[in-house]
Amino acid sequence: MGDWMKKNLKRKLKLNFQRQISFREDDEQCLARNSTPEVRQSDGEFFEKFGSVMRNRTSLMVSESIDRECASSVAAECSQEAENSEAVEDSEEEHLPEEAEIFSRVLGSNVEQLYAEVLYETVHVIGFGAKENQDEILSFLKTAFKFDDEKHDMLLEEARAKEAPDILLNVEVIEAHELHAKDCNGLSDPFCTLYLSNGPTQRYNTSVKTKTLKPTWEEHFSLPVEDPNNDVLVIEVWDFDPAETVREKLGKFSDVKGVKGFKKLFKEVAITASTGKHDNELVGTVEIPLKEVVSGGVKLWRSLTKKGKSKSQGQVHLRLALGALKNVQVATQEHRQLVRVLLKHDLEVTQPLPYKWSGRFLELADSVLNQHRIQTGLDENHVQLARWAEFCAVHIDHALNFQLLGRTLEKLIRPIKDGVLSDEEARVFWEAARKLMPACLTCIRKIRKLMPTDKDTLTQLEALLSILVQLTTLTPPKDFELFPANMFAWLSASNEPHSDIHQSIQDAVRQGAKDWYDHIMEINNDDDKKSDDQDIQLSYYIKILSLLQSDLLKAIEYHDKIYSEVAQFEYTKVIYEVYDERVFGLVEPVVQQTCKNLKPLRFNEDPTQGLYDNDDITMGTSLFELYIALQRFVVMGKGRYLNEDYKCSKFHTWFVKGVAQWLDIALYKALKRIEKAVELGNLQPIDEHVKFSSSAVDTLSIYYQIKVFWKQLNWPDVESSYTFVAKIIDDICRCSEFYAAKMSTRVAGLGETENAFSKKFEVTTEWCTAINNIEYIRQAIHPFVLELGLENILNSMAEFHSESNATQCRKTLQLVIDEAIDTVSNKIIDLIEIMAEKMIPSLHRFLVEAAELLRQNNMSLDRLMDYLQKNFETLHSHLSEENFKRTLAIVWDKLTKQLQELIDSSIEKRRPPSFFANLSDALGIMEGFFKYDETEIASLCENSDLLATTKARLKMHSLDTSELIQQYFLNRYEEQKLLTHTPSQNSEQCCGLLTVKCMFQDQYIKIEILNGRNLRPTDSNGEHCFIKI
Repeated sequence: MGDWMKKNLKRKLKLNFQRQISFREDDEQCLARNSTPEVRQSDGEFFEKFGSVMRNRTSLMVSESIDRECASSVAAECSQEAENSEAVEDSEEEHLPEEAEIFSRVLGSNVEQLYAEVLYETVHVIGFGAKENQDEILSFLKTAFKFDDEKHDMLLEEARAKEAPDILLNVEVIEAHELHAKDCNGLSDPFCTLYLSNGPTQRYNTSVKTKTLKPTWEEHFSLPVEDPNNDVLVIEVWDFDPAETVREKLGKFSDVKGVKGFKKLFKEVAITASTGKHDNELVGTVEIPLKEVVSGGVKLWRSLTKKGKSKSQGQVHLRLALGALKNVQVATQEHRQLVRVLLKHDLEVTQPLPYKWSGRFLELADSVLNQHRIQTGLDENHVQLARWAEFCAVHIDHALNFQLLGRTLEKLIRPIKDGVLSDEEARVFWEAARKLMPACLTCIRKIRKLMPTDKDTLTQLEALLSILVQLTTLTPPKDFELFPANMFAWLSASNEPHSDIHQSIQDAVRQGAKDWYDHIMEINNDDDKKSDDQDIQLSYYIKILSLLQSDLLKAIEYHDKIYSEVAQFEYTKVIYEVYDERVFGLVEPVVQQTCKNLKPLRFNEDPTQGLYDNDDITMGTSLFELYIALQRFVVMGKGRYLNEDYKCSKFHTWFVKGVAQWLDIALYKALKRIEKAVELGNLQPIDEHVKFSSSAVDTLSIYYQIKVFWKQLNWPDVESSYTFVAKIIDDICRCSEFYAAKMSTRVAGLGETENAFSKKFEVTTEWCTAINNIEYIRQAIHPFVLELGLENILNSMAEFHSESNATQCRKTLQLVIDEAIDTVSNKIIDLIEIMAEKMIPSLHRFLVEAAELLRQNNMSLDRLMDYLQKNFETLHSHLSEENFKRTLAIVWDKLTKQLQELIDSSIEKRRPPSFFANLSDALGIMEGFFKYDETEIASLCENSDLLATTKARLKMHSLDTSELIQQYFLNRYEEQKLLTHTPSQNSEQCCGLLTVKCMFQDQYIKIEILNGRNLRPTDSNGEHCFIKI
């Protein structure tokens, strides 16, 4: 029966136990998915709020802040356009309308005179093709100047009655290309001669450009014209030859190039030798009829020709325009007034949006301006100066395109630097620039009221900054205030004498940040700030920080690159400096006071009794949402500007007490939640893939949320980081021990059944799940510690302090971790021992029955083996291999001790040898049953000697009298054999032991025979021993 039982058990217990329990899942979302909602809700989802939920809420708040800010910006912009400028924000513009009105009155007193002059220029138009649309131009002028028909007709008749103006041909000789070489060195020394065919004696010459075939002159000439319909402009290009002697000519021998060069040199020497002189040599000629010069002027390339030469002798580049002579100052003033009138009319007709007018006048207006320029003889510099002055003035009332202003300014930079403009004209330029400054700096200050994603907004900002940067390359007149103090009171005092454009840009950016900060404070509900509810109060500051952060993000994304590339200016840095100072003054006192008001918690010493009677402990997430908001704010500064020391850079020091308080509360809440999780858990695996229940997941989810909380804190200080991490590790260890204790209590009464005859304990899956739960938590401790970043903290400590200090800290924490793991492991062993203790009574009863009735064909031993088989199958199916082996060893140790007690009690009761023989047989069967994976049970047990002792005692007590006597002599015989085969000191055969005392006395040796032991007998009775010396 015993052999059959062992084979049957081997067959039934051959289970696939290679699959280990998965104690850690890589997908951390599984924790949240499988955690029990009732458990989370028991503390109002305390940990989830401080974990990923807090992160998501903070990110959402930033996103919502950006959306609200964009919406409010659009609304503010529309409101601004509707009601013009606010008194406070537009203080610098308050002075401008008054100046504009004065300017308008001046124009009003001269408008009739200007109108008459323009009519005169239109009637006596200069240039071919200009009279084709004269009637349209006159009608246009009447509308633009807003004159009635009567006044218009009167002034028109007066203009027609006046004599036509004297006409001048304005010629600019720009350059020439591909000229033919006239000197022996392969080059020429070209210059130009200009004259009109009707007056060939009045000639004009350009300067000589030496040794070149591509000369550049850029020289201007004005030629009086008597008959523009028939006259022809003649331009001759000559090669200049200075008066030289024959010796000087021959000195050029080394410069000669080619055969042609030698021919030209010899020709020059021959002429000089014969005549003593040598005239300039004609390169080529070009003739241009004046009727080809249109009213707006013409710019052209013409080929040079020469008699007897079919090929072109080169090309000359010219600019031609017909005009009349007038005083430059008067002409410039008239042109400014005319630009102003026509621009205002253009804006009234086309009604462009702000910053949209590109500088292109209506076609008729453009014709009027060109005719005025021609008849007054204004050059391009004065035309652009007039435009610059009037564009800047009109920009006050209607914002023009900054790109237009930039292009106009670019054309004036070189003339101003070269001193082409007079001092008076330069002052006109700077007066116009001063009018433009308020608009430029106001746009910089109020850039937040424009949509940053609008491409036109960014284009205008870039053009605006380009204007300011170009102005920095020029020097204002002495004692000229570009930024008057009465108009720019917000500029820093260091900007003296109020002409530093770079400093003004920085001040505008800084003031814009201050204005925006004040705006944010105004639009947010001040009642939240004064609320008695801490969470509401802190939420107010979180909202402020979120709005400031969104402004910085937009600055980085849209504006920073423009400021950096155009103005070499760190835009975001200046804004951040303003916000840093304001945030420090706003938030630091509140955080310090909030943390100061936190009350410390006290816990019982016994971790298994970690709860205590107290009022409900609550702590909102607002304090740490504020921490996260500050952290992101500081990262935006320190991450971009590492070498700067900002006031908020050590913001974490404000929260030290708050973090310590949170960790205490977290421990309390964790113990409460663990207790609730164990209470509500059903001790059933959460799914078929794992062997632990929901309470283990709930417990580990607490650890995960604490880890997320710590990761989000990203605590920068090394020393306090070590303190906090050590506290977290200690708390996690304490929670693990508490969970193990509660789990042990939870299963204490499970598996016990009772009937009228006996009590019986059956191992249930709940017991296995409880053990697995504790093992799951135990195995999670070490990975959790690694994920806290402890090693990085210790490495930082070694860098900042010393390696020995870090090593000592590492050892201290390792002791805490090892102790916690050992404690939890001991809880598993304790739970298994409790389970084994509950099995012992049934095993004892079955053993007694089997020992008494084994030879009587009863089923007692079968019942014993069935009991073991059923329980061990449950254990084998649900426990890990390690814990199953551990359970086998503990049950076997308990069973062996129970056999010892049974043997002792049976001896007292004088049980017959058959009883002990049956018990020995039962022990042999059970030993084979407990054999696992070809491993003897003795090697799994801690006290393997106890099994050998038990077997020996059972064997001895199972013998009758004769067998005992025989066994005695067999034992004695074995002892003698042992003595016989034990070698002596001199390697001779051992016959026993003899003890003697010896001493020298005088000339003798005294010997005292003491005793003999284990002497080998020489006869059958082993007696009559004596000693012979």
